[in-house]
Amino acid sequence: MTTFESEVKVIPFSQERVYEKLSNLNNLESIKDRLPQDKVNDISFDTDTLSFSVPAIGQLTLKIIEREPSKCIKFETTNSPLPFNLWIQLVESAPEECKLKITIGMELNPFMKGMIQKPLKEGLAKMADMLAIIHY
Repeated sequence: MTTFESEVKVIPFSQERVYEKLSNLNNLESIKDRLPQDKVNDISFDTDTLSFSVPAIGQLTLKIIEREPSKCIKFETTNSPLPFNLWIQLVESAPEECKLKITIGMELNPFMKGMIQKPLKEGLAKMADMLAIIHY
C-alpha cells in the first residue's frame, strides 16, 4: 500500500467541533460554493457519501466507512478509476485548536505511482487548505 499525506494544518476550533462538522457530509453544503468549478463539478452528498467529478479523472464517490469520535473519519471509494482509502485525522493542540492531516492509501504499481504522485499530493494539499479555512 502506498500512502500520501497532507501537511498538518492548524484549525482555530476545537477538535470536537471540527469532527462534528466533517463527520456528517451534509454539512458540506456550506462550503459547496467555495470549491473551484474548474477542478470539481457535479457535487452531491448525503450523511455518509460524497460524489463529484474531476476533469481528466471522472466521477468519484467516497463513502464514510468508520468514524472514531473526535479523532478520525475514514472513507473508501465506491466509484473511482483508482480505488483508494482516505483518512481525516484530528488531534487537539489547545482547548480551542486542533491539527488536521489527510492521508490517502492505495495500491499502486511503480509506473502509476510516478504518474499520479505529483497531482495527488497537490490535490491533498488543496483539500487540507480548504478544510483549514472552513468556519466550524
